Amino acid sequence: MAEMTSDRARLVELTEKSRTSLASLSAMLGRNPSYLQQFVRKGSPRKLEEADRRKLAEFFGVDEVELGADPDLQRAGKTGDLQTVDFIAVPRLALDASAGPGAFSAEEISFDAFRFSRRWLREMGLEGADLSAIRVEGDSMEPTLRSGDEIFVDRNKRSGEGIHVVRIGDTLHVKQVQASAPGRITLISANEAYAPIDLAREEVEVIGRVVWKGGRI
Repeated sequence: MAEMTSDRARLVELTEKSRTSLASLSAMLGRNPSYLQQFVRKGSPRKLEEADRRKLAEFFGVDEVELGADPDLQRAGKTGDLQTVDFIAVPRLALDASAGPGAFSAEEISFDAFRFSRRWLREMGLEGADLSAIRVEGDSMEPTLRSGDEIFVDRNKRSGEGIHVVRIGDTLHVKQVQASAPGRITLISANEAYAPIDLAREEVEVIGRVVWKGGRI
């Protein structure tokens, strides 16, 4: 294992603090899942490429210097000035969306927030989305979503098929939503151990579509 330099240690710290994973961040960069793991553990590559470093800095809302940028070049304005970047807060709600039997819906009060640059959201196709972050519980959506994953829910997207957070009575579920017979809806788990749930459409309130996930590896 390579000596843990300050930029690699800071990347690990930021990853843990944001409750995402190095594999998810590697995918965000368009790299293979082990890219950042190799950077952290083996020091390969020795330095992050400028585009990767900038995107990570924007994701975490930190200065690129914390991730290994040359401070002199930063001051000269050659690597971009994050002070001018427009950041948007995504509220983290004290709710759990069950990928299992069902989680009781607590009052929707934000206890924290993620900060993302508007440019990063635009690159992810999420500009203009009404986003909230909540945690997944249970194993019925594995391997797509795992217990403990943090998911972003776009409340502007409540129709169509896809993975959605839905409310049934007083419980929240995260499921693949599929139309079935007229006036009915089917909730499907990724884990085949769980049978599909068929309900009348009026029994289900669609909260929003899951558009991003992050979690520990």
